Amino acid sequence: MILDRFLLTDRVAVVTGAGRGIGAAAAVALAEAGADVVISARTAPQLEEVAGRIEAAGRRAVVVPADLSDLDAVAGLAAVARRELGRLDVVVNNVGGTIPNAFLDTTTGYLEEAFRWNVSTAHALTRAAVPVMLEAGGGAVVNISSALGRVVGRGYLAYGVAKAALSHYTRLAATDLNPRIRVNGIAVGSVATSALEYVVSNEEIRTAMEDATPLRIIGDPDDVAAAVLYLASPASRYVTGKVLEVDGGLGAPNLDLGLPDL
Repeated sequence: MILDRFLLTDRVAVVTGAGRGIGAAAAVALAEAGADVVISARTAPQLEEVAGRIEAAGRRAVVVPADLSDLDAVAGLAAVARRELGRLDVVVNNVGGTIPNAFLDTTTGYLEEAFRWNVSTAHALTRAAVPVMLEAGGGAVVNISSALGRVVGRGYLAYGVAKAALSHYTRLAATDLNPRIRVNGIAVGSVATSALEYVVSNEEIRTAMEDATPLRIIGDPDDVAAAVLYLASPASRYVTGKVLEVDGGLGAPNLDLGLPDL
């Protein structure tokens, strides 16, 4: 059956930024498809709640509270997977994000921090994961990028540049790691997570964002988790080096920050 291609029975995944939002939804989706999951983020209580959902799906969860801005800590998750679960098949690089900022308030340090948080973390974990994945015969990497890596809007310079870099990193890494490890990305639009809690809880702003989105809705973490499962599973075995746009059809940002002309 075609649905069998979406199964990850007895595979092992690592998901970063897995305490809430997209990361939590992705970790649970992978578990529901049959994978054991290493989950990591800063906040232990959030991870424990996600671990409970993974275990309710009948799979094992390994909780690793960590500051994932520490590149050694994020790279170390590959070794945790091998030690605790015996292998590694899937990496979901979800940790990232950068607060919007006006151009003149975006220092070079802020730009470099955005790159480190969104790209260097993904590379650190992927580089550490590759030898472990090869022991199991190969694997799949899924990078969570953003529509802001493709479309333009005021205030998104650091975030957009970093996510654009992550999207192209995806293509380049896929080329380097062919044919045994597939690398794909997801360019995410506006999704109702804690990062957007203020705007989506404001009815006027939410309505304006929905009106500016071709599908007239704000995304849900499970919308992205479904795409993660596709790209992580044998369902996408003929796909690599691609960035899937899960953004409601956006051609421009749907949240205007209202920054004035200089």
